[in-house]
Amino acid sequence: MINEQTIKKESKLSFKFDLQSYTLILALIFIAIIFTFFTEGEFLSSRNISNLFTQMSIIAVLAVGMTLVIVAGHIDLSVGSIVGVTGGIAAMLQVWQGWSTPVVVLAAIIIGGLIGLWQGWWVAYRAVPAFIVTLGGMLIFRGVLIGLSDGQTISSLNPSFKQIGNSYLPFIPGYIIAAIAVILMIAFTVNSRRKRKEMGLLLLPSVIDYGKVTVYSVVLVVITYMLNRYLGIPIPFLIVTVIALVFMFITTKTAFGRRIYAIGGNPEAAALSGINIKRNTLYVFVSMGALAGVAGVLLTARLNAATVSAGNSYELDAIAACVIGGTSLMGGKGKIFGAIIGALIMASIDNGMSMMNIGAYWQYIVKGLILILAVWVDIISKNK
Repeated sequence: MINEQTIKKESKLSFKFDLQSYTLILALIFIAIIFTFFTEGEFLSSRNISNLFTQMSIIAVLAVGMTLVIVAGHIDLSVGSIVGVTGGIAAMLQVWQGWSTPVVVLAAIIIGGLIGLWQGWWVAYRAVPAFIVTLGGMLIFRGVLIGLSDGQTISSLNPSFKQIGNSYLPFIPGYIIAAIAVILMIAFTVNSRRKRKEMGLLLLPSVIDYGKVTVYSVVLVVITYMLNRYLGIPIPFLIVTVIALVFMFITTKTAFGRRIYAIGGNPEAAALSGINIKRNTLYVFVSMGALAGVAGVLLTARLNAATVSAGNSYELDAIAACVIGGTSLMGGKGKIFGAIIGALIMASIDNGMSMMNIGAYWQYIVKGLILILAVWVDIISKNK
């Protein structure tokens, strides 16, 4: 039996988590309202929403991997350079060597994973701080890109490669996917409530659970409708969605995900409980490298070119997206969904200020202030 004190405690924790999640969403809505007002409604046009989701896709992919790294108690400053070198190698293999698009994409992801393996080995098995390893990696892989490309811009990729970053899902398949997603959300909620009832666990009122599903479903349908009013759902955004869902499952439903949170929250306790910290840390950096390879492919495909400056400062944007999304730099706390919302907030600020013709320097200033504020809020919440 569950006593009254346990019910109150669980309800309080649930409310605290929901409040943090909803605060991010409210902040995003507030940003959208502000920019919509100052751009005379253009910010929320179908075309701009489509461009916004496309722009945020690269940082969102990096933020997913960075969430795992930070939750595990580390940091990765090399992801921007990995994006540049993997995207550059992909372009070289296709333009200079004539490799097919599927092979090139696979090669970029594998190279990213191998880079992550190399860095993870230094961090996990040689106890070199991740800050130092990845700072060195940031310089090394930028130099590798410049050396391999001889400082040239590599362009004119195959149309099939360009489509990865510039194509759209047709209208009907988009609505079908949205309908399937709504059905799955309803089925998941029904199944979750049934299991909790069978196990004698606390059940929130049905109006709350099904109310959430209703709101999420309406938002999903509205977004799909807005995107379909332009050219359809951008393929980069679809890739981000798939990656986010996969890693949400990994972090919440697998032993590996629980171990990562345990390692970041209390390494000593995790070691005493039998968790192989070194091996799991290595896996985290491999996944980060592979996702950076995906981001490199998306960036090169979108630009239809690879340059020596590709990926510059992306590591800072990815870290900022994670922190804004609620990931604690102290480790042990962070959600994939929050990182995605954080990436969308960052992209919205860039997009909205650009539409208002505000100087680029103000974008850096505003994002920096938001990052400091997000970390301060995290410290305050931890102290409480």
